[in-house]
Amino acid sequence: MRLPARTAALLLALAPGLAAQAPAAAPPPPRVVPVACHTTAGNFTLTVVPAWAPRGARRFLHLVALRYYDGNAFYRVVSGFVAQWGLNPDPRVTAQWLHRTIPDDPVRHANTAGTIAFADSGKNSRTTQVFINLGDNRRLDKLGFAPFGEVTAGMGNVRLLASNYGDAPPRGHGPDQAYIIKFGALYLTRYFPRLDVIYSCRVAAPPAAPARP
Repeated sequence: MRLPARTAALLLALAPGLAAQAPAAAPPPPRVVPVACHTTAGNFTLTVVPAWAPRGARRFLHLVALRYYDGNAFYRVVSGFVAQWGLNPDPRVTAQWLHRTIPDDPVRHANTAGTIAFADSGKNSRTTQVFINLGDNRRLDKLGFAPFGEVTAGMGNVRLLASNYGDAPPRGHGPDQAYIIKFGALYLTRYFPRLDVIYSCRVAAPPAAPARP
C-alpha cells in the first residue's frame, strides 16, 4: 500500500534527523528505593537495596507497582521470627503468579532483624511471598534466603502485627496457605478476622536534597 504523497514527504524530511539521534543510554539502577506501606497495625517504610539481591528487588518493586500487595493479610506472624505476606486477597490474581518464579540471588546481606526477603519452596522458586525478619535469623543465610531491603522506619509497628494465630499448621493455628491460594480473603476474613492487612504499599519519593545557600 502506498503512503499519501504528503505523508511520505514528511517521513523523508524527518528521517535524517531521526537517524542522527543516538539511542539514550539506560539510566543506572537506583542505589536504594523507599517503599511506604500503610497497614492496619500502623505504617512502616522499607528501603529496597537492589545491590543486595537484584532479582528479588526487581520482582518486589514490580509487584508494588502493580499494587499486588494491596489488601494482603499478614497471614504468618511468628513472634521473634518472621512476619510474612504475599498472597493476594483475590485468588484469581494469586493464580496468575503461582508459577512465575525468579532465579535465586546469592545472599549478600544477613537475615538480621528488620530485613525483608522472599519466601520460597526450594531452589529458584521465589514468586510473590515475602517476610520481614522479626529477630536475628542469620541461620536463614545458609538456606539461601537473600534479603533485598530492610525496614528503615516503623519497625515498632511491624512488631505490633497480630500474632494471635501463630505459625501455620501443624506448628500453629494460623491460616493454611493452600486455602488462602484457593479462597483468598473469603477464607481469611471468616476464620482469621484478627489478622492485620496492608492497605497499600507504594514507592515513596526520596527526601529532597537540602537547598544550597
